[in-house]
Amino acid sequence: MRLSRMSLRQHRDFRQLWAGDTLSQFGAAIGQFALPALAVTQLAATPFEVGALSAAETAAFLLVGLPAGVWVDRLRRRPLMLRADLGRFVLLATIPVAWWLHVLTIAQLIVVALLVGLLTVFFDVAYQSYLPSLVGREHIVEGNAKLQASQSAAFVSGPALAGVLVQAIGAATSVLATAFGFLSSALFLLRIRAVEPSPVRTERRGMRSEIAEGLRFVLHQPTLRAITFCTGTSNLFNSISGAAMLLFLIRQLGVDTGIAGLLMTAGGVGGVIGSLTATWWTRTFGQARTIWLSLVVLCPFVLLMPLAEPGWALSLFAVANLAFSAAAVIYNVAQVSYRQAICPDHLLGRMNASVRFLVWGTMPIGGLIGGGLATWLTPRGALWVGVIGEALAVLWVLASPLRTMRDLPTSQAV
Repeated sequence: MRLSRMSLRQHRDFRQLWAGDTLSQFGAAIGQFALPALAVTQLAATPFEVGALSAAETAAFLLVGLPAGVWVDRLRRRPLMLRADLGRFVLLATIPVAWWLHVLTIAQLIVVALLVGLLTVFFDVAYQSYLPSLVGREHIVEGNAKLQASQSAAFVSGPALAGVLVQAIGAATSVLATAFGFLSSALFLLRIRAVEPSPVRTERRGMRSEIAEGLRFVLHQPTLRAITFCTGTSNLFNSISGAAMLLFLIRQLGVDTGIAGLLMTAGGVGGVIGSLTATWWTRTFGQARTIWLSLVVLCPFVLLMPLAEPGWALSLFAVANLAFSAAAVIYNVAQVSYRQAICPDHLLGRMNASVRFLVWGTMPIGGLIGGGLATWLTPRGALWVGVIGEALAVLWVLASPLRTMRDLPTSQAV
């Protein structure tokens, strides 16, 4: 059935995907606070160990990101997403069990984070490749905006809820919320009725050749190449900042976990603002211009973050977090929808995997660098390195053809 332009709320199967994603995003938002808080407050982790934990969460994108795209293009995507959700539920549930048995170590946290990250690679690549077939290409901007809105809403309340949970029931037990979020996602995926089309059967030329085809699609187009390098640079420096944030707030500024959670919540507020205004930005300024203008206008505020101090100056951290998150969501709605629109179905998995490999593969490197810099320069010094890099990442797109375009082309030669 062909949908009207604004009817995704009436699309039953999209509602199942949306509901499951919303619950898993709430769980993930809690986990992103609870895991490092557990390491910092209960396991006496060193700054480098915190950086290693941050790196482990995204290392799989660097290790298996490219072959994952080939496998996603060869398989139905929904069953793959189901297996990934159930696997993440089981792995995360081992953390509170080990804590209750008094055998939890930082090594287990890192291993679980690494394995959960591995399953997340397959889920995310399949997820972005599944959406166009579920709702149709004409609805992908609307679908991405709604999914981003849920993600942003989760990150509004997730860190604050995590801070309260960590204080009330402990960081290890709070990880159960993340585990049950992934279980809920799997249950909603099971309710989708639409029959997913079988993958297009093309001649298989070997893993290396198929990976190369996805990379060529991404790197041989100037606009897509600039977007990818911009995102990868931003993620590298954002991971440096992320590895130092809780160390900065809890150990250097003496903030308790509840207040730290509230300060992190500002990022979610910014994300909601970004998701609610993304359509306005693209309609007013054009999709191509929105990609760089959102970063030029909002990202410089991130330089306020390392200036935070106890007292009223803690608000500088919140303002920086809000502005950067708003920019990231506006930017992502525009560029992800563009990628999905121009890519043929048989390349969606490899295109998304290639982009994820290049832009998320920088994150474990950033996490390790951030942990090292927090030890060498103090957490505030590591934050300075991170936020300056985040603010300058826009130079990739400013130096590309995007700077002189209003809208992106609707098709590309493949």
